Amino acid sequence: MRGRSLGSFSWDRFTPFLLIAPSIVLIVIFVYGFIGYTAFVSTTTWYGIAPDYTSAGLSQYVDLFGLPRFQADISNTIEFTVLFLAACILLGFGSAVLLDQHVRGTIFFQNIFLFPLAISFVVTGTVWRWIFNPNFGINLLLDDVHLGFLKSPWLADTRTALFGLVIAATWQMSGFCMAMFLAGLRAIPDELREAARVDGATEGRLFLHVILPLMRPITLSAVIILGHISLKIFDLVYVMTFGGPGFATDMPNLYGRGAAIAMVLLFMVALLIVPYLVWSLRQEVER
Repeated sequence: MRGRSLGSFSWDRFTPFLLIAPSIVLIVIFVYGFIGYTAFVSTTTWYGIAPDYTSAGLSQYVDLFGLPRFQADISNTIEFTVLFLAACILLGFGSAVLLDQHVRGTIFFQNIFLFPLAISFVVTGTVWRWIFNPNFGINLLLDDVHLGFLKSPWLADTRTALFGLVIAATWQMSGFCMAMFLAGLRAIPDELREAARVDGATEGRLFLHVILPLMRPITLSAVIILGHISLKIFDLVYVMTFGGPGFATDMPNLYGRGAAIAMVLLFMVALLIVPYLVWSLRQEVER
């Protein structure tokens, strides 16, 4: 009995590890293994199709950051990310606050906000490229309502092309933020709001000191998810502008120096995600 008990205990202890072992092996090989291989290739002189593993050290990165096009790419990525995050969060949170008032037609407007999530960035880019066409689309609408002085080349102008991308991306992803914030608002107990009102809090103070602090984890999650999307944006840019005019909307994903750029993007994504993971781990430990 004692021997069987020890054998049973050992089997029960190692069974979970045996079940997840194939997944761990595959992740190590096809995720971290390929990341390591890409990092290695980025330090070689491999430029063409034929492999060339001659070591180049960090010269690939030095040359990359010295290129005017890549400098413009990084600047465009940062500007796009900041504008995209700000627009999505503000529009999504504002929409969620309005929909949380339980007015008639709430379900209808929720579906309208969520509809863009059902399509891909390729479809979104195709539609908005037509909308921003200088010869029709929004310019034609402005003519019809006698606001022709607001007409613009939009995607054909280096000053407005990046904003066109931000508008298209925000149109698609603001509904995601709305759904997250709306779920968070409706998870706040009514008793908590009533307790604040009984203590003399006005609606403004209730919003600032109760609702906004409770929305902080959701805001952080939205920033991480949307920031990750914006840093790796490719399909929307490719369909709408292909990086033009000039380098006004060019992104690192459109540049051809694959391995080194891939590692730079990985580092940028890590800068965004790792602090969130550390914060989440601390929250779990505190609980």
